[in-house]
Amino acid sequence: MEGDQTSSPLLVKEWPKVHDGDGVGGGEGQNGGGSAATAVVVISTLVAVSGSYVFGTATGFSSPTQSAIMDDLSLSVAEFSLFGSILTIGAMVGAIMSGKVADYIGRRGRLIILYMALNQAMGFAEIFCVMGWIAVAFSKVAWLLDLGRLSLGYGIGLISYVVPVYIAEITPKNLRGGFTTVHQLMICLGVSLTFVIGCFVSWRVLAWIGLIPCLVQIIGLFFIPESPRWLAKIGRGGESEAALQRLRGENVNISNEAAEIRDYTETLQQHSEGSILSLFQWKYAHSLIVGVGLMALRQFGGVSGIAFYATSIFLSAGFSGRVGTIAMVFVQVPMTVLGTVLMDISGRRPLLMISAAGTCLGCFLAALSFFLQGLETLTDISPFFALSGVLVFPINMKGSAGSAVTLINWLGSWIISYAFNFLMTWSSTGTFFIFSSTCGITVLFVAKLVPETKGRTLEEIQASMNPIVKQ
Repeated sequence: MEGDQTSSPLLVKEWPKVHDGDGVGGGEGQNGGGSAATAVVVISTLVAVSGSYVFGTATGFSSPTQSAIMDDLSLSVAEFSLFGSILTIGAMVGAIMSGKVADYIGRRGRLIILYMALNQAMGFAEIFCVMGWIAVAFSKVAWLLDLGRLSLGYGIGLISYVVPVYIAEITPKNLRGGFTTVHQLMICLGVSLTFVIGCFVSWRVLAWIGLIPCLVQIIGLFFIPESPRWLAKIGRGGESEAALQRLRGENVNISNEAAEIRDYTETLQQHSEGSILSLFQWKYAHSLIVGVGLMALRQFGGVSGIAFYATSIFLSAGFSGRVGTIAMVFVQVPMTVLGTVLMDISGRRPLLMISAAGTCLGCFLAALSFFLQGLETLTDISPFFALSGVLVFPINMKGSAGSAVTLINWLGSWIISYAFNFLMTWSSTGTFFIFSSTCGITVLFVAKLVPETKGRTLEEIQASMNPIVKQ
């Protein structure tokens, strides 16, 4: 689940047992649970989620541009489906590398302009996004269009791992849920604004606009601290404490949190098994099932189909693509903001269940719309069922907890984004009934298997799911 990622390249690791409340009040680090958000934490989060916005713009680009690109470059439905879905192929490659890249070069990036070399992970990801947008903007043939989209996909595949992990590692535990949900909010905002702007500008101009948040993040990365946990992991303890002090404020006692990070690092080094194959052990079964299950069910619930091709869905349902798209923005953005506010009030698990239930209802309404069209019944109101169904669908595609789970997320996304147009040709009604059924299963999955993470440190979450290490 987003907001609860570990700093490991794998999905799970063995964590030390931590104490619940060694520090109290006065901002004594995460253990006290009362740390406030400093200006450095806020600015660092805003710079990081510029990458989340890039994620959203790349995801939303194919929906408002489908007709124009197909006309300008004479693409068939199959060729445009390849263009839309190849983003996820690049993201799968980025997902495979995401954990290793993040652990090796850090969770923020800095462009060394003199040598045009990249030093750290976010900047590394953004260079591929910049190259991708430029290729798309200049495309006059399908292969260059696809190559640009592939490069974008690789960049956002890294971003989908690195950004939420970085935010989770720099924020106090009492604020972590809300701050990491900003990642989701910015993805939603990126998708939504791209939908709206795409209704009024050409697809090439929309690609150039997509460059702006990439450049914002690259510049901003010069001014934010590295993750204290990553610095501790590579043996730079002094720099780790300096970064933590900068994040928490000059007058804050960070001793408890710094000690917790040191304990975590030592245990990680003692028990790290180094291979992704080590995930497939019985002791990690719960974490693996939860992580992989959530991502797979989410994707096969149709999220990528809606996000990539929303405009064509409205048109197929007999509704104005432009009006439907703008309506989506007016509903989705406030709902995502509300989810951000409620994250640390209600907890993650109830919101997951509500989201899945709402998606189930939305897909059912869309299926009902197409079903009534096929019967030529209630044709005056059936398009509004499709509109209502899509409006309640959460279009912000989420990141995940590690390389293995991110890979499953993007593999499912590729399957749905490539097959969606063909599924709609086969049966629009059947497609959305399948999505609705999958979302219903998701509600049961969360209710039975997914734990609550509200108010718990990253270490506590992992220890509770994999209670192996005894102190």
